Amino acid sequence: MKPSGIGGQAVIEGIMMRSVKEYSVALRKPDGEIECKIEKISNFADTHKWAKIPFIRGVVNFVDSLIIGISTINYSASFYEDEQESGAVVAAENQTDKQEGNGKAKPESQGHGAEIVTVLISLALAVVLFMVLPFAVSRFFLKFTQSLLVLNIIEGIVRIVVFLVYLISISLMEDIRRTFMYHGAEHKCINCIENGQALTVDNVMKSSRFHKRCGTSFLFLVVIISIVVFMFIRVSNPALQLLIRLLMVPVIAGISYEILRYAGSHDNALSAALSAPGLCLQQLTTREPERDMCEVAITAVEAVFDWKAFLEKE
Repeated sequence: MKPSGIGGQAVIEGIMMRSVKEYSVALRKPDGEIECKIEKISNFADTHKWAKIPFIRGVVNFVDSLIIGISTINYSASFYEDEQESGAVVAAENQTDKQEGNGKAKPESQGHGAEIVTVLISLALAVVLFMVLPFAVSRFFLKFTQSLLVLNIIEGIVRIVVFLVYLISISLMEDIRRTFMYHGAEHKCINCIENGQALTVDNVMKSSRFHKRCGTSFLFLVVIISIVVFMFIRVSNPALQLLIRLLMVPVIAGISYEILRYAGSHDNALSAALSAPGLCLQQLTTREPERDMCEVAITAVEAVFDWKAFLEKE
């Protein structure tokens, strides 16, 4: 199995699929039709060569993926906002728009600046939830031990528990479960291609919904690597300990990216061991999709990737 170089994410009732130079968003609209748009990718690393340096590139790619991911989620959500309003109100608004010559065009996402702000807020919340909270909880145990090693181990255990509770909690939400079904469809499409199968609904449905390069695997690696790295921080001042942890977040993300990159591009015992925990967690973050979801995923893939040429080359 050879990596195809494509990846993506699930959005609301759809799939975002990304190749090297562009990405697509395919959605199942409320009327049942599939809407698909294609956007060019402004790759930061193309104009800044230092952004391709190992370990640095992981941080750059992570932020870039967050920006595109939030943009595409906003875009997909815009198709369903009006569904929450009454039919009479929607009809009245549409009539008013027509009279004023301001008819709504195809839904658009937020401006680029707003998306960056959203990314920064998301990162801040993630840091508080997965970094600051476990650190604070572990310090309650100072009354029982003064060992920084023991406290760091407790912090790591709390971080894993918080991460698992978070995944389990969101997986119980009905809307999220549908999104996880689309997540499974995304993985199935990529696995179908990378295993040399034609991209048809039947072949996609038979493919695995688990994939080694999944974002779930990346997040789990971040949690595990942080535990290992923080064990070597032996500073006694709590404020300085927390500051160092925050400053180490980009370093941990860079290390995690390189490990995931290796695991996703190799097929040996080491890559299998590195991928196993993330694949296990995908039991929570993916679900078996329906056939119409796979149709949406195929539309997203075909918009940005010539899978037939890829299979011929293989």
